[in-house]
Amino acid sequence: MTRTLPHILTVGTLLAALLLAGCNDAPAPAAPEAPAPILQGNQLRFAPGHPQLALLGLASAAPGKAITVDLPARLVWNEERTQRIYPAFAGRVMAIKADVGQAVKPGTLLAQLSSPDYGIAQADTVKAVADAQLTKKSLQRQRELFEAGIIARKDLDVAEADAARSQAEIQRADARTRLYGGGGNINQQLSLMSSINGMVVERNLNPGQEVRPDQSGPGIPALFVVTDPTSLWVQIDARESETGTLRPGSTFELIIPTLPGQKFEGRVVAAADFIDPATRTIKVRGVIANPDRLLKAEMLATARIERIIGPGVVIPSQAVSLIAGKHTVLVQVQPGVFETREVFLSYQGPRETVVSRGLEAGEQVVNENMLLLARQFRNAQEDARPAAAADKKLAAVSAPAVQDKP
Repeated sequence: MTRTLPHILTVGTLLAALLLAGCNDAPAPAAPEAPAPILQGNQLRFAPGHPQLALLGLASAAPGKAITVDLPARLVWNEERTQRIYPAFAGRVMAIKADVGQAVKPGTLLAQLSSPDYGIAQADTVKAVADAQLTKKSLQRQRELFEAGIIARKDLDVAEADAARSQAEIQRADARTRLYGGGGNINQQLSLMSSINGMVVERNLNPGQEVRPDQSGPGIPALFVVTDPTSLWVQIDARESETGTLRPGSTFELIIPTLPGQKFEGRVVAAADFIDPATRTIKVRGVIANPDRLLKAEMLATARIERIIGPGVVIPSQAVSLIAGKHTVLVQVQPGVFETREVFLSYQGPRETVVSRGLEAGEQVVNENMLLLARQFRNAQEDARPAAAADKKLAAVSAPAVQDKP
């Protein structure tokens, strides 16, 4: 088949376009590698615009006035508004009248126990009342006989003493039984009652359970725990250096990890007078209002305080490294020029550190990617050692030989 000239030209034009497109797909030349930083004395110099400079984070040393200190804390019940109920008599639980979460007030019945021992106490009260009535009548007769001159004064004094003892016995026995709901009857019904306004937060007994007075004390749970949850204690583990800041009456900010974005203000009410030898911390107790009951006992928290510091500058704690027993920082002395500098600290916390000597206010320290810069320092020092050795050898060879004098 015969092809026309225009058709041949069209095919040639297409092949030329394909060849040009293939040329355009050729890989672009690689960008030149950034020059390595140069070590001059104890300073490391980067070329302007070096890509690694953008990876380094800088922080300015701030004049030291106050720093923020975070301390571990824990929320517990306010024991000044808490009642822990233990059995005063042995007995068996017959009925439970209150449960966890129930609001109570003074006199609210929590549980009913059947207690023979309590029945004995009730009987003692009844006996004391009967004895008091008898001694009262005896005293009246003795007074009449004394006035008639039949008995001596000492006999009347004995009768008056007996009557006084009887009244005291009534008060003692009645106070013991009335505290647990007892009256003039002997029914062996021991009542466990709340004596404060609050809420039942613990219940550690069941129907039919036997209880005894010796089942009480440290480490043994109370039968009921009633507390006012609108006020909580904050147990703070403070370092020795914070004792001057956390004094009774001072305030602190409480941060709860499970309640992000919310802050609470507490007040210090007491501090221990001794240091825990195991943790080297001091127990500090604070109180915090909890009207909305967002805070719960045994929550872990952070107590944040503002501590006034002495002379020095404040930098982020992550900018400080411990090298060969010395605290050091990486300082940018001018753009792209860094040096390693030893500093002396007066305080080091998890967030901020106070430098008392070695750094001035306004100087910039590296606080991000310090390891990257430290590696550059180390590489530059290793590269400088062979060059220094070669220069020293060349200097030794070039020096004129010393001729011995004849």
